[in-house]
This record gives sequence, C-alpha cells and structure tokens, in this order.
Amino acid sequence: MAKQSSVKSRRKIVTPVFHLQTKDEDDSQLSKAMIKIVRRTGQLNLSGRSLANVPEKMFTMYDLTPEDTATYIDFDKKPDEENWWHFKSLTYLDLSSNVLQEIPGKIGMFEDLTVLNLQDNNILSLPHEIGNLTKLTKLNLSHNKINALPMEFYNLSELQVLSLAHNQLGKLSKRFGDLVMLQQLDLSHNVLTKLPPGLGFLVRLTEINLSHNKLVDLPPDIVNLRGLLKLDVTHNDLVCLPSLGELTKLQFLYAQHNNIEEIPDFEGSTHVQQIYFGNNYIKEVTPEFCENMPNLKILDLRDNKIEALPNEIAMLQHMIRLDLTNNDLTDLPNSLGLLPHLQNLQLDGNKLKKIRADIIKAGTCRLLKHLKEKFDGEELENIQKVSNVAIYEPKTFPDRYTMKHSRALNLTIKQLTSVPDSVFEEAKLAEVTMIDLCKNKLQTVPGGLNLLVDNLSELNLSMNMLTEIPEFISSCANLKYFDLGNNCLSALPDSLVDLIGLRELILSSNRFISIPECVYGMVGLEILLASDNKITEINVDGLKNLKRIATLDLTNNNISQIPPELGNVTQIRSLELKGNCFRQPRYAILEQGTASILSYLRDRIPK
Repeated sequence: MAKQSSVKSRRKIVTPVFHLQTKDEDDSQLSKAMIKIVRRTGQLNLSGRSLANVPEKMFTMYDLTPEDTATYIDFDKKPDEENWWHFKSLTYLDLSSNVLQEIPGKIGMFEDLTVLNLQDNNILSLPHEIGNLTKLTKLNLSHNKINALPMEFYNLSELQVLSLAHNQLGKLSKRFGDLVMLQQLDLSHNVLTKLPPGLGFLVRLTEINLSHNKLVDLPPDIVNLRGLLKLDVTHNDLVCLPSLGELTKLQFLYAQHNNIEEIPDFEGSTHVQQIYFGNNYIKEVTPEFCENMPNLKILDLRDNKIEALPNEIAMLQHMIRLDLTNNDLTDLPNSLGLLPHLQNLQLDGNKLKKIRADIIKAGTCRLLKHLKEKFDGEELENIQKVSNVAIYEPKTFPDRYTMKHSRALNLTIKQLTSVPDSVFEEAKLAEVTMIDLCKNKLQTVPGGLNLLVDNLSELNLSMNMLTEIPEFISSCANLKYFDLGNNCLSALPDSLVDLIGLRELILSSNRFISIPECVYGMVGLEILLASDNKITEINVDGLKNLKRIATLDLTNNNISQIPPELGNVTQIRSLELKGNCFRQPRYAILEQGTASILSYLRDRIPK
C-alpha cells in the first residue's frame, strides 16, 4: 500500500509540458535589445514564442523615458549620423505560430504597417481598429478560428496579398470588392457556400484559391478577372463552371473533387497550360474544347464518366500528360498517336476492348506508336482536315518573326540530324525561352544552344539518339522544364547539379542504371520521371535532399527491393513503382495509391 501511495504522490507533482504563459511572461519576450532593433529597422518578429497575449510592451516600445533620452543623446555625434529621434515606425510585424486568441484594438496605432502576419494562432475575431492599418499590403490570417470579418476590415484598400485560409468563414460582405489592389487571395479551407458579387471588381487578381469550401456555384462576374493566372476550386460542391473564355490570361485551373458534369467553354483562354478535372462527373470531351486549347500541357480527367475521345484530340499538340484513369473508355482514337509531346498517358480502370492488354502495359510510347500505325492514308487526310493538324511538316526552320511572337523554337518531327548555328542566332534575337527538338535524329546536342543559356526556361530533347549531354547546359540558370526522354543516355554531367531552379526532369526510356547523382542537388525539383530504364536501386538519402519532390515515376525498371525508409519521404504525392521485380510491396498495395505505399513502407522500418 505504501508503494502505491508514493506513486500517487509522484503523479501529483508532475507539471504539464505546455501551459499558457502569463501576461508578464509574454511581456518578457520583448526585450530591450529587441526594442532597440525595432526602433532602428521598423521590423518586429515574435513568431513561435508561445504568446497567449500580445505583449503590452509592444504598444509602448516607442515611448521614450528619461533614461532612453540620456542613452541616445550624444553631443559629440557627427552631423551626418542618425539622431535618436529618427526612429523608423513599425512596418513589419510577425506574431505567427503562437496561441493568441485575441488581437487588441491598440493594433490600430501602427498605421504604417505594410506586412502583418497572424497565421497559426487561435484568433476568434478581429478588432474594429484593424481598419486603421490602411497601408497594409500583405496580411496573413490563415490557420485561425475567424468566422466573420468586421466591416472596417474592408478599409484595407492597399492589400495586395491576403490569406484567410483554414478559418471558419461562412460569409463575406459584398464590400469585399473594395479590396481592389488584391493580387493574391487565399480563401481555402473555410465553409463558404457562396462568394460575394463584388468579387469581379478585383481585376488585379492573378491567383485565387477557393478550395475546400462548400461552394455550389461561382458568381458570373468572376469572368471579369482578366489578369487571373491561377484558379483553384478543388473540393467544393460545384455542378458547373461559368464560361471561362474571358479569362484570357488563365494558365492553371484546378477543379478536382466537385460535381461538375460538363467541361466549360474555354474559347479565348488560349494560354491555359494545365487543367485538373479529376473526380467529377464529366461524360464528354468535346471537339470545341480541343480546338480552344493550343497550349495545354497537362489534362487530368481521372475518375469521371468519359466514354470516348474525339478525333480532335490531335489538336492538343503540346500535351505532355493525359490522365484518363477510371473512366468508361472502351477504345481510343487513332489520332491520339499524333500528339508529339505526350509522355505520360494513364488509362488504368478503363475497359479498353479493342487494344491488346500487352500494348497498354508496354507504356505510353508503345501505345502511341500502335495507334499511329493503324492509320491508313485516307484516315490521315481526314484527321488533318478535321483537326487542322499538320501531319507531315516540311523541313524548314521558323523565321525570327514567328519565334518572336511565340518566344519558342519548335523543330519537332523534322528528321533533323543537326541544327545550324544560324537558327539559334535568330532565336537569340527573338528572345526565345522555349526550345523543342523532340522526335528528330540528333546524336549530339546542337552547339548553337549555348547562345540561349541565359533565357532558356524549357528544353525538350526527347525522342532523339543522344548519348551524352554537354556541360554548357548547366549554365541554363532559368531552366524549369528539361525533357531527355527516349534517348540513349546512361549518364549526366556532374555540373548539372547547378540547375537548382529546375522543376521537372524527364529521364524516361534511356539506359540509366541509377538516377544520376547530380539530380539530387537540383533542390527545386518537383517532378522526376525516370520510367523504362535499367535502374536497380532507390537512393533514399538522395531523394530526401529534394524537399519539393512531389512526383516520382520509376515504372518499368530493374528495382529488386524498395527500401522501407522511402516511406519517410513524405513530400512525394505521386509515386509509381509498377513494372519492377520486387516482391514487396505487393501489387494490391501499389493499386491503393501513393499514401498507402508510403504508409506500408514506414510500417516496415526497423524500430
């Protein structure tokens, strides 16, 4: 009994790991040294200090005591030196990642604030005095518990960046349209059922995130956002989208996980590059849609009800990835084989009856080749008339004016074995940023490319006969997209590690036995496609260096074992491992998707 009593007594004196700080403890976080820095710089960072209250000293830190005056006065000061009364007013305030429930009205005294960060707290409401901060250009209120905004909030007419994500907002005032300077707006993860009609007045918006709400429709005036580049409406209850043709600058549309039944009209939106319509109820891809998407590169239509594709699909000449997983397709149009850039075609979960299973399993290149071989001369001519696709292009180089208009040098499918330097000289004068040399017979990378390394952002060398990549490619500091698929490469130069801004690298269908070491130094990499090689193992330590890696495709290699530690590379959102010779994870696990694969691997890490 005595032993039990001692145990109980020990439990009584245990203190919790976390407790709310008192006001005095919060005040102590703002030291005299910090106040001096604030007075000199106009910036205060109190992020991640477990503050339960905004320090009271913050509102008096510009008040001078006799001691302060004595400290700062220096009669021997040179005339050009800064005087003590020349304090910089507060322009930057960061109170993020604390446990604040309330922001005092005194915050309104800092009228020169341009940046205010209050994200990741427990704030329930905002004071009316927030409206005094009329110079704010950036305000972050994400990850709080705000369910309404005071009317004074809409006085912040200079706001350019506003994040209200992860709150409990159910309604917005029609005065939201007064925030006319907004360029980026994040309203994701709230409980909004509709948007205010004044949203169309925010004509400077370039990005708007409305995902994870309960929206059933979008206001008609959203088409007035002529400068919009990115629109995200994923995870809502939308049944349809308005005609988006007037959004002439739109490049990215995310509309997964809704109840959309038809693809909206895009006529006029010729700059769209990526569209995501996964997990909806779309039944048809219309010829009109294909006609209006000349620059579309990624189209996600997985988990819909599509039964057929039109022949006009051949008009999507810049298509790189097409996801048709889990639809109702029974056949594919032969015109799909005319897409010169298509690298990734996903067809799992369809009942394709007219194409042999072994051809489908052989991968995208084999399938496209099969479809193209099925053409006869008359069908080719009909497809060309219907879809206006030039099947046989003459071996001519584009003139400077054509390149100047498109900022691109496109030399696809021209049977080229070399490219004259003069072509690249013209491209430099035209300020070209994108070069496409795919589907030719190049055995070496043209040396003239060296003239364009300063401005190049996209480079496609796929489907040639390259055996090596020159060192000068490492000088392409602005390169974002690099396609080396379907060549004869077995190594890359170490100097390519300098491509730290590269976002997408395609190494598919080459002769690599491992992912080159230089790849693991490309810290900006988001997408790495290395299917159909001879890769034997996965370098987990290398992958951990790629903090932004989201898509990794290692399909059809010689990998005999998947290291369990791969499960800790949680930044990966899409992992493809099929077609290798390992036994674990089983095929059933692979079918469940990336999250299940990573979870399975983590469970097998030895403790």
